[in-house]
Amino acid sequence: MTYCIGILVADGLAMLADTRTNAGVDNVSSYRKLRLIENRPDRLIVLASAGSLSTTQSALERLRLGLADPETGEMATLREAPSIYAAAMLAGRALAAARTDMASLQAEDVNFDATFLIGGAIGGEPMRLFLVYAAGNAIECGIETPYLQIGENKYGKPILDRALAHDTPLTDAIKTALISFDSTMRSNLAVGLPIDVMIARRGGGEAVTKRIGEDDAYFHDLSQRWADALAQARAAIPDPPY
Repeated sequence: MTYCIGILVADGLAMLADTRTNAGVDNVSSYRKLRLIENRPDRLIVLASAGSLSTTQSALERLRLGLADPETGEMATLREAPSIYAAAMLAGRALAAARTDMASLQAEDVNFDATFLIGGAIGGEPMRLFLVYAAGNAIECGIETPYLQIGENKYGKPILDRALAHDTPLTDAIKTALISFDSTMRSNLAVGLPIDVMIARRGGGEAVTKRIGEDDAYFHDLSQRWADALAQARAAIPDPPY
């Protein structure tokens, strides 16, 4: 399991993903889930993945090598996509194909589903963000709910619902996303550091990336401040009258 967030606000796009693939007393491993496919002023493609690692790897290899267009038969790769929507549709076809190849695993009761977040902008189009499902279909992030999640999303969702809006400054949106990660990590061992972060400001040129590791001072300070703020807020609320 993993946890990934994509946030699209007026100021720009942020995508975050943890790196944990297995969790247990003596079985923890890491794998990069956030990939910057293209990073140029006129072409930004960012992909985050959650779910079956084998399905994810198979789909990513198909996207690298290319998939045949069902109408023209021509091979298409993610790097050649003419728009973010086209990139999301191509990623959906890759996931669906990888999932079909692994259908025999159903008999073994193995979960081989995977999902993608794909965001960015190509050729001057507005920034867009899509959630791509294992069956190949996709939904787009909208103004009313300016974020999408994949993976272990339930623990961090209430924080995003309360604190995020389309006009939230990007810096505040990133802060909120990190609080969401901190809350998720406290409740589920299947999500953990390091966290990969991609930030693309609207009209700001190339995207920047950051990896938050175990020794990241800001993240540890954020975690402690959030815990203290919650304790203070609870103490300030009147006791129940029963």
